[in-house]
Parts: sequence; structure tokens; C-alpha cells
Amino acid sequence: MIENIPLNNILFLDIETVSQYPDYETLPQHWKKLWNKKSEQIDPEKNPAETYPKAGIYAEFGKIIVIAFGHIRPQSNQLQIKTLYNHNEKKLLQTFLKIFNKYFDGEQWYLCAHNGKEFDFPYIARRLLINGFKLPSNFATYGKKPWEVKHLDTMQLWRFGDYKAYTSLDLLSTAFGIPSPKNDISGEDVYKIYWQEKNLPRIAQYCANDVIAVAQLFLKYTGREPIDPKNIKIL
Repeated sequence: MIENIPLNNILFLDIETVSQYPDYETLPQHWKKLWNKKSEQIDPEKNPAETYPKAGIYAEFGKIIVIAFGHIRPQSNQLQIKTLYNHNEKKLLQTFLKIFNKYFDGEQWYLCAHNGKEFDFPYIARRLLINGFKLPSNFATYGKKPWEVKHLDTMQLWRFGDYKAYTSLDLLSTAFGIPSPKNDISGEDVYKIYWQEKNLPRIAQYCANDVIAVAQLFLKYTGREPIDPKNIKIL
């Protein structure tokens, strides 16, 4: 029962990702060939240049530019969020690991994200390996039994066994009366805002808002009152 998981042992997180290159034309030749094959799988009706803005959702073609994570302190009913962002993915992951390994990597900790089991958790793990880092135990799932993997997913929890459709965080937030994290931008805007507007802080704020929404949604799932906005601190 998720209601029995101590709130102070849950790390809520979200990442924002983009393609490693600004556009298809700037891809090295071999990467173009690889993307051509991927593009055919994504949408055979479109050419590779048209599909390339989607490259950021694939860990082999993309990179992480923002990681936001936070945890609830039940004693003070406070949600504290840390937002990390960097154009240099390796430096970003290095900073994240330094904090994560010190405070959040242990058997008592759970990771929680929206669609985290299909996106955030494996994406972080893959990019850590590609950048030459050792996986923390909470991201190293190979060989573990299902109940040993401490991953919570607010999208999968909402399915109740129904696998017909994806339910967005925006939709669930609205349904539960939680302020939508998409009041400024949405995930589809990140590619343009990063590569054309170069506005990384704006993307970081959007990422932090997603973490807030995930935490508030989890509280709703477990019959708890959401955190008062004045008790939410973004560090």
C-alpha cells in the first residue's frame, strides 16, 4: 500500500531533455544515418529533419539539461525542491550524483515521477552510463525482483490495471484541482526554448513545477492534503 510509505522517504523528481544537436543538419554523418533509421520507426511519412525535434526523448540521441527533485518534510509540512541545470550534461549529472549519493541513495528511499518508469528513471540511468558514471543502487534495477525496485509512478498508479491510454500530468492535475505545471510552457516547447531562445532557466522553472505537481498528486492519491504553496521552497 502506497499509503504506508513514509513521505520523508520519497524523492519526487523530473527531468528535461533535448537533442544533442540543434537540428538535423548539424548531426555528424554517422549520427544522421542512425537517426534516419529511428525516424522511419517514429513516422515514416515525415523526413528525418521533421522528426528530429523528438530526438530528445531518446537517451541515445538526447541529453539531460535539467534535473529537479524534492522531498516532503512531514513535520513542517514543507516541500523542498532542488533544481539543477547545465548545458554540459556530464557536469549536471556529476552534481546530481554528488547530492543523490550523499542524501537519497539507500534502501529506505523511493523515487517518484510521472511516467517515471518509462521515461525519467531509465533515461537517467542510460545517460549516467553513457557519461561513464556508476549507477546508484536506486537506478540499478537489473536482476532485482519487482518489489525490490523502489520506483513509484503517478501515471501507472492511476491506471488501476487499465493500459489503454497515456494520462498526462496536466490532465490529472486539473482533475484533482492542483495548479497545472503547464501554465507557461509544455514539454513540446522545450526543444524550441532551449535551442532557439537559449532560455535554460525558464525550462528549469517548468521542471520544478512538474515536481510540485507530482508531489501534490501523490498526496491526493494517498488521501492527504496538498502542501500549502507558501510551504514550497525551490532552492
